[in-house]
Amino acid sequence: MISVGIVGGTGYTGVELLRLLLRHPNVQVNVLTSRTENGRRVDDMFPSLRGHTDLKYSDLNIEQLKECDVVFFATPHGVAMKHAEELVAANTKVIDLAADFRLQNLVQFEKWYGMQHACPELLKDSVYGLSELNRDKIKQANVIGNPGCYPTTVQLGLAPLFKHSDTLVKPESIIIDAKSGVSGAGRKASMGMIYTENADNFKAYGVAGHRHHPEIVEALENISGQIGVFDQILFVPHLVPMIRGMLSTIYVDLTEAGAAVDLQTWYEQFYANESFVDVMPENSSPETRSVRGANQLRIALYKPQPQKLVVLVAQDNLVKGAAGQAVQNMNLMFGFDETAGLEGIGLLP
Repeated sequence: MISVGIVGGTGYTGVELLRLLLRHPNVQVNVLTSRTENGRRVDDMFPSLRGHTDLKYSDLNIEQLKECDVVFFATPHGVAMKHAEELVAANTKVIDLAADFRLQNLVQFEKWYGMQHACPELLKDSVYGLSELNRDKIKQANVIGNPGCYPTTVQLGLAPLFKHSDTLVKPESIIIDAKSGVSGAGRKASMGMIYTENADNFKAYGVAGHRHHPEIVEALENISGQIGVFDQILFVPHLVPMIRGMLSTIYVDLTEAGAAVDLQTWYEQFYANESFVDVMPENSSPETRSVRGANQLRIALYKPQPQKLVVLVAQDNLVKGAAGQAVQNMNLMFGFDETAGLEGIGLLP
């Protein structure tokens, strides 16, 4: 049994993380912080947790966090890096669900997040926590940068094309048309997030540039070993009027070599041993509701033309796109069964 702390337990990601950890067989959540709800019972704010926890929110106390085996940061960008060095020095592992440890390129980090990195040396030793692709490194890590939700769908959707070959795809042609439920924007009061602005509405955002673009580029470079070929990919996110769920439609131009490959079999073999990646039968259509509440990502392939490939990827943005993947990383770091606490089935309807 390990001791766990969660910094930032009132947001959607934080409470989703708590929901998963409360049913984990190897975990005891001992610290749950909130700047605004100190002393308040968690089940008072989130009645769905009544009968499952007696935890109360507390102020962030670094000494209390040092007593934990691992601390999750479900906080705004910039918080985790302020405390990570002190925690790691105390042999406490850190899993950050924000962007502090996602990008190794400090120029890009400062450009997109508007702040200097507080611990660049620790950043160099951190591991990008996409479990399926970085499993061995995650097992040895002290600090994990949990991937963004959109980049998770893109990387798992494209990894089979680039991991073992550089001749299947024209990388400069990739177009990512991605859509997310409103919970991806976090639990905060803002005009753009209220019901009357989102219900019966559908819109693109970040079209001129989105902070997940450099993360996608850097991650695909690491997967493929190719530098500078992904800079021209197009990524356009959209907001859809649903609470949770994410669907990315990825358009790819195949080379002649790629067109000659049985890509359905290629993908099935690539993910054959992955518990949380489901390659659906050819010409299927993954739905967001099929993964609601589950740490599952579903992929389907289409070839509408001989040298055109369409990759459809669906996930729950709060689970596989955030909290579930963080728990998956924790399981790897501590030698637990990778599926521990994550066996839930998607909710339908």
